[in-house]
Amino acid sequence: MKICRPLLLSFFAIALLGSPLRAAEPLYKNDFESAEGGKAPSGMMVIAGDFAVKQDKDGKYLELPGEPLDTFGMLFGPSVKDDVSATARFFGTKKGRKLPAFGLSLNGVGGYRLQVSAAKGALEFFKGDESKLSVPYTWTSDAWTMLRITVRKSGSGWVVEGKAWAAGSPEPEKPLIILEEPKEPTAGRAGLWGSPYSGTPIRFDDLVIEPVK
Repeated sequence: MKICRPLLLSFFAIALLGSPLRAAEPLYKNDFESAEGGKAPSGMMVIAGDFAVKQDKDGKYLELPGEPLDTFGMLFGPSVKDDVSATARFFGTKKGRKLPAFGLSLNGVGGYRLQVSAAKGALEFFKGDESKLSVPYTWTSDAWTMLRITVRKSGSGWVVEGKAWAAGSPEPEKPLIILEEPKEPTAGRAGLWGSPYSGTPIRFDDLVIEPVK
């Protein structure tokens, strides 16, 4: 019996949905819509900074005040080590020649951080507070920016990959910055980081942690 092409494609799609090739469920998601406003969300660990859930006409988000001018962070999600990816979106504003910095990390406080350093025109990788790698990047003020950091096992070592792109635009197919590391990373929670050097608030939203192959 000959099976028509549309039906054959349907069978193929069903087979894929039931196979290990399907996308795994996220390990963590938070869009803050169910969080109580005016304070840091429950389940997130504030390292430093007066983080609080705020709301506008588009919904809720997490905000870091524009003062004081320092670096602040908080941890979220489960403790993970490798073969994992974290994404979030960030909103910052420049003020004259003053520009913010913000980042997303994996593997705990001393782990790998992907950071937009707007004043440098750079996308950077940090290991703890140590700068490891930097590539040119043009940041846009007053617009949401997506970040993705991935830590995965590769052969006898590990690879840390980073992407940054305008929210609402397609995600880049290839990483913008890649760091190869011989040492095994430690398990730890993901983190959000902000340095409001422009004196204006930094917003965070749509946090996701998911496994990768």
